Amino acid sequence: MKRIIEKTDDGSTTLFVPELNEHYHSTKGARTESQHIFINMGLKASTATTPHILEIGFGTGLNAWLTLEEAEKSGRNVYYTGLELYPLEWQLVEQLGYISANEQLMTGDNQCPAHELFKQLHTSPWEEDVPITPHFTLRKVQKDFNKLETETEGWKADVIYFDAFAPEKQPEMWSQELFNRLYVLLNNSGILTTYCAKGVVRRMLQAAGFIVERLPGPPGGKREILRARKQE
Repeated sequence: MKRIIEKTDDGSTTLFVPELNEHYHSTKGARTESQHIFINMGLKASTATTPHILEIGFGTGLNAWLTLEEAEKSGRNVYYTGLELYPLEWQLVEQLGYISANEQLMTGDNQCPAHELFKQLHTSPWEEDVPITPHFTLRKVQKDFNKLETETEGWKADVIYFDAFAPEKQPEMWSQELFNRLYVLLNNSGILTTYCAKGVVRRMLQAAGFIVERLPGPPGGKREILRARKQE
């Protein structure tokens, strides 16, 4: 599929897919949206000492990068699994300009080139645990979540970033069966966050067993988002 780079309202960029008439991130602010929904309302809200994160839709790697930044700031070890059936080429992702060439990131006691760390997110081997920094380990999986053998592959998560394309663009990723499976995948007190606050999605999450709350959306963006918790 063809992908076009577009600038969003906060100055960061996203990809537009003409075939689907859909963007990878909010046009109101790609970085702002990801930081608010997945980091502030997801990772930071998790009580897990060593959170295991499952992202549905690795995409541009922006959510993974912001998680890596937060892991290094907080000193909390994060294990991150990203599911992506259609990986993007690094050459395209690099053009998004999420990380400047001279930007540095403090990892432990060392300053590391942030651009190189971001590149590793995209060029590291698939189906392997790869320590990217002292506090962030990545595992990328090229599979359709609907065909994942969740019962036999040992999947468990403390936080789920649900970042699939919108329901009207990718309806197979917004089914009751899928949310039922996600509920099973979460550890007790686990969290699922998503940008989609549609009533039908909220009701499916509730039917799966989640306690669901509407939260304010990102600054300048969507009015509301959803956060779902698994009861202890």
